[in-house]
Amino acid sequence: MTATVEGPDFVALQVTDVPAAAAFFEEHLGLRRAPVSPPHAVVFATAPIPFAVREPLPGTDLTGDRAPGLGVVLWLRTDDAVELHARLVEAGVEVAGPVQDSPFGPKFTFTGPEGYQLTVHGG
Repeated sequence: MTATVEGPDFVALQVTDVPAAAAFFEEHLGLRRAPVSPPHAVVFATAPIPFAVREPLPGTDLTGDRAPGLGVVLWLRTDDAVELHARLVEAGVEVAGPVQDSPFGPKFTFTGPEGYQLTVHGG
């Protein structure tokens, strides 16, 4: 039998300030912390795939000229993209334009902790 990969099983963003990044996701997106997180990380109780913010892995430089996550597109699901968009704009979060239609429902992109570009869809 040949081993195969079924798909993503865990997603983590590497950040230099874990408490601030965790607070951003809790305050602005309503994520809840999982009951247990490993050292140097905060895991959220997301489904179907766990999501976390964590300290950078050894050898990872987040201070260079390249934006964090360059080349990676991370989509998050919500039950109401329009309402979340309005809430983020009101809170002063950098949002990259209005809500747009997509094959996956209404969507928009915003700047998250430490410059990560995140797309939200649904609702």
